[in-house]
Amino acid sequence: MPSKPTVSVSRRQFLAATAVGTVTTLGAPTVLTAKKSDSQVIVGEGDYKYEIVHAWPELPSQFSWQTTHNVAVDKAGNVYVIHEGRANLTDHPSIFVFDSEGKYIRSFGSQYQGGGHGIEVRQEGGEEFLYVCAYQQVKAFSKLTLTGETVWHKHAPMESGVYAEGEDTNPKKEWGQDRFMPTNFAFLDDGGFFLADGYGSFYIHRYDKDARWISKFGGPGDGEGTFKTPHGIWIDRRSGRDPSIVICDRAHHTLQCFTLDGKYRETLTGYGLPANVDTYENLLLVPELHARLTLLDEKNEVVARLGEDVKRVTTGKNIRGDSKQWLDGKFVHPHDACFDNDGNIFVAEWVATGRISKLKRLS
Repeated sequence: MPSKPTVSVSRRQFLAATAVGTVTTLGAPTVLTAKKSDSQVIVGEGDYKYEIVHAWPELPSQFSWQTTHNVAVDKAGNVYVIHEGRANLTDHPSIFVFDSEGKYIRSFGSQYQGGGHGIEVRQEGGEEFLYVCAYQQVKAFSKLTLTGETVWHKHAPMESGVYAEGEDTNPKKEWGQDRFMPTNFAFLDDGGFFLADGYGSFYIHRYDKDARWISKFGGPGDGEGTFKTPHGIWIDRRSGRDPSIVICDRAHHTLQCFTLDGKYRETLTGYGLPANVDTYENLLLVPELHARLTLLDEKNEVVARLGEDVKRVTTGKNIRGDSKQWLDGKFVHPHDACFDNDGNIFVAEWVATGRISKLKRLS
């Protein structure tokens, strides 16, 4: 059995981002994961009603969650979860795969232990692949098969001119805006992709279909094209809208929207540490570390706030680390969320013992 997880306090960006006084105190976590409720718990209303099940997947006893980060779903409905892991647990996987009922299928990715962060499934021709970001102890991004074989593995794009010497070959375990700390991907129709360096340089890097660096935009600043922790990224292709890049400018508590050429369009306000984005039909989904999921319609108007527990979580003591304080139907720190093929939602929370919830669409 792996040793008990401890709270990582190296996420200095999270603490700095909550300088308004709403940061949750981090203390020693309990090692008990919240159990599934025997009673039905419903969140939302009207057209946006979901049955929520916390601690949804069945993690085998030989493994333990070590701060769950991101979640993705493949065409078959299998769910992929990446957690940060700890670098000293070199044989422990960082990526876990479950079927649509939450049954464990397989696990792999021990090379990301100590830095597991972003994960996406992408269809390329007749095959699906995983794209993985790792920060902190790893500082790399990769393309994998769905069973974990590495297609390519890359470090900092030195040709961008923003990184310290050696950040591509022998990266130091340091934070800073000359360091490479990738967080998430967004995919273009031509086979290329964008990579958000959310904890490092604050730039958005563009790559071609062969994972060759092309260009960058953004960088540190106070908004309208610049960022403070551009953590999540997505291509919004909802019907009736011009395609755009949506970036979670997390420490500014905003979403910034850009053309596909990286030109600034607009800023959406009213969020609490927005962490990532996904879309389904006319809906845009935003998990917020400040204890809720937000759904927006095709006009980018808020139509639902799910599992909201903002006041209690942002003013409480050690809620992140103490699962006894977690409430059914309420979130603590949603770090990522995605839709499946039927409009159900999976949520990964940045909590000490990890938590993956499923929201089954009822309406």
